[in-house]
Amino acid sequence: MITSIVLIKTSTERIPEIAEQIAALEGVSEVYSVTGAHDLIAMVRVAQHDDLADVIPGRISKVPGVISTETHIAFRTYSQHDLESAFAIGLDA
Repeated sequence: MITSIVLIKTSTERIPEIAEQIAALEGVSEVYSVTGAHDLIAMVRVAQHDDLADVIPGRISKVPGVISTETHIAFRTYSQHDLESAFAIGLDA
């Protein structure tokens, strides 16, 4: 599974509607409304690297009101869940 973080600038008066449209797209797992230089952050999870082109420029960038996107591809995932599992190895429940 390939995960990418997409930073999105939008028309500010339509942020909720744009976020809902993006969240409904195949390959998009979450969309966050955030503060800062970008309006939204979308988490995109796809099976193949080539699928990113279908989702990001092919779908997200074409949502009316999306001004620009900046994509970051994750190399490795670290989470609290992963850490808890690693420390629990060999322990009896």
